[in-house]
Amino acid sequence: MGEHLRKRRAACVATALALALGAVACGSSAKSSAGTKPTTTTAGATTSTAGAVVHIANAPTNTVWLCKPGVSPDPCAGGQDSTAVSSDGSTTVHAASVASDPKIDCFYVYPTVSQQKTANANLHIDPAETGVAIAQTTRFSQVCQVYAPMYRQLTLSMIAGDHPNARAAAGAIAYGDVQNAWLDYLAHYNHGRGVVLIGHSQGAGMLTQLIKKQIDPNPAQRKLLVSAVLLGGNVLVPIGKTVGGSFTRVPACTKTGQTGCVVAYSSFLKTPPADTLFGRSRVPGDQVLCTNPAALAGGSAVLHPEFPTKQAGGVFSLVTPTGHITTPWVTYPDLYKGECRDEGGASWLQVTPTPASGDTRPVVTEQIGPTWGLHLVDVNIAFDDLVDVVRQQAASYTG
Repeated sequence: MGEHLRKRRAACVATALALALGAVACGSSAKSSAGTKPTTTTAGATTSTAGAVVHIANAPTNTVWLCKPGVSPDPCAGGQDSTAVSSDGSTTVHAASVASDPKIDCFYVYPTVSQQKTANANLHIDPAETGVAIAQTTRFSQVCQVYAPMYRQLTLSMIAGDHPNARAAAGAIAYGDVQNAWLDYLAHYNHGRGVVLIGHSQGAGMLTQLIKKQIDPNPAQRKLLVSAVLLGGNVLVPIGKTVGGSFTRVPACTKTGQTGCVVAYSSFLKTPPADTLFGRSRVPGDQVLCTNPAALAGGSAVLHPEFPTKQAGGVFSLVTPTGHITTPWVTYPDLYKGECRDEGGASWLQVTPTPASGDTRPVVTEQIGPTWGLHLVDVNIAFDDLVDVVRQQAASYTG
């Protein structure tokens, strides 16, 4: 792919991803009309937690699963081995594997990737969904069973158009699918296990709504929440606070092993500009939440990125590193530091490259400009830190 075309495609992707947040925020839970997915239900399904029972009346059963234990192929449960490339060019392979019997589940909602021409995508599993699932979820399967529903997300073409009312209606359809999938999961697959919610961009917006409407006000569902990893989605808190804003009862994660909390950030190489849609709140009195997964209590820390080494299809292959690496993943130790910053009305994860003298390893760039920051690699820039956060939370979770 030519560099000019590559950058133009990347710019279109980032624009659509950003606009998706507005569409999600404006969406409602109103019933959709044309194109509504028929719902199959089973009355009275339940799942129990430690000392609590979640009763799901008329629970849906017709979710199309992109990832789920037992499905084949399962893009969320691929190879885990990673090659670490040091500053002097030497390499070390680190072996890892999918957990055979993890204590918890993960429920993942993918970002805007569909290039279909309709307002809402259909439920066919395309290379775009497969590719982003590989890029953003595979390594989590070291610590959890990953469930990822297909949903009729707002497509790239719909979001990029100037149709705010249509976007709101399309957002309601998309959210309805995510909520139905969550209720299907609770009723038929959860079995009282703790669960981590994982979403990026449009996916983070969908899960923010889900927490607001389903989990935050429901003690039994809240009891299941190990954590929520909501990246590039502008979770809000009152200025200087760790709870409030987007959620009434679910706070930010501020220490290792804390459960029932949120990890959220948007990553940038420099202060987010005034016209960004990430890291800046438009709600008076609120700020965008930033939690550094490498240092939950605050401060600067070395980040541990992981990038897929093969293009799996879809727009997120734009950020896939290439090279003579035989493992599915590549990491660059001691190349980045991360720190949450709150300056000039913006809150963001400041990513600072720290190459050594003579270091020729590739460094991420804000390839589509400072307005978008490192949005396309929000997950990958700190992937192993996020996995470690979830690993510690799983060990602490008691239900």
